[in-house]
Amino acid sequence: MDHFRYVNRELFCEEVPVRELAEKYGTPLYVYSQATLLHHLSEIQTAFASAKPVVCFSIKTNFNHHISKLMAQHGSGFDVTSGGELYRALAAGGTGDKIVFAGVGKTDEEMKYGLGNNVLLFNVESEQELHALGAVAQSMGKVAPVALRVNPDLPPKTHVKTDTSVKGVKFGLDIETILDVAQGVVGHPGLSIVGLHMHLGSPILSNEPYKAGGEKGLKLIAELRKQGHPIKFLNMGGGFGIHYRKQEALPAKAFADVILPIVKEANCQLVLEPGRFIVGNAGILLGRVIFTKESGGKHYIIQDAAMNDLIRPTLYDSFHRIWPTHPAADLPAPPEDYEAEIPQTFKQNVVGPVCESGDFLAKDRNLPKVQRGDLLAVFSAGAYGMAMSSNYNSRLRAAEVLVTGGKHRLIRRRETYQDLLAPELDCK
Repeated sequence: MDHFRYVNRELFCEEVPVRELAEKYGTPLYVYSQATLLHHLSEIQTAFASAKPVVCFSIKTNFNHHISKLMAQHGSGFDVTSGGELYRALAAGGTGDKIVFAGVGKTDEEMKYGLGNNVLLFNVESEQELHALGAVAQSMGKVAPVALRVNPDLPPKTHVKTDTSVKGVKFGLDIETILDVAQGVVGHPGLSIVGLHMHLGSPILSNEPYKAGGEKGLKLIAELRKQGHPIKFLNMGGGFGIHYRKQEALPAKAFADVILPIVKEANCQLVLEPGRFIVGNAGILLGRVIFTKESGGKHYIIQDAAMNDLIRPTLYDSFHRIWPTHPAADLPAPPEDYEAEIPQTFKQNVVGPVCESGDFLAKDRNLPKVQRGDLLAVFSAGAYGMAMSSNYNSRLRAAEVLVTGGKHRLIRRRETYQDLLAPELDCK
């Protein structure tokens, strides 16, 4: 469910026409719906309520301070993958007892930062990391709470760059060796292995991988307890898919149906790390058409939102629905199936101004004719959009706006040319 809809052939975010936002704040512009954010957070909280889960919003999906504050105000903790993300979580009102520190390459300084703020769990992904964390904890007179991240070696589920639980990836401890690693730290004075972590990749459109992974997890938990580790947390990560093409994603309840019985059998506290599921469909990217052209028989829409604003299509070949914010009267708004024949459309490529052939948001997409100055909406852009943006080609990063009902407010100003040089001129 999201709160972006067309009314009388005009796109609205909640009760605000997006044209009004583009005119006030400029483009490219990220627009978020607060009602959508809170709806999806609540959907997770409700579906898993019987397990009283620790829900940790994955800051890497969207790090905006105001969105993080909203998450904290409505009961969410945070999943962080760096010292910077931990800093953001704490600044947004997060507390250590609801923060999980993930990531395959934590530095000693990041470990100290997490220990100093009493994070709930460190998701540990290698034997070396485990021993390094133990040494850092001992040097501080602390005991680090650890959830060992296992790679359960399941069949591929998503894009090769986002599948984290197949053999040979950098994530987690191999399922064949994790018990040997755990045995090697029994009685370690700086470590307490209290959990098992399993993140399966993203976005996942079936609950079957969670069932298969959970069943493997149950066996590992039993063995870890036999070794003497007081396992009390089962962290099933995130990865729940969203609607990119149409209504293809499962509701949170479908994942809860397979995860909750496993948690109950394990007699563990459930930890979840949703990100995309909460924020993905809560945001769109607005771009304004600069030019159109034909080259070599191909049609191009050149607009001011580019790969530096939303790199997912370039990086993952990902699909985002794109449609004019004010479609003509004889056009659907937007279509259910972009691959089908759509009246008054023809195949076009939506690209940006970046000096790269890889700068595109859509290829060979059935879209209507547009004109210089028209607005295009790129849907389902709330996750891994602004968070992965850059200043490539010295382009200014976009502004971000949060809409609540009929009101809207700037939650990140557009960068200036002065911002581009500031870190270089501030050198001493």
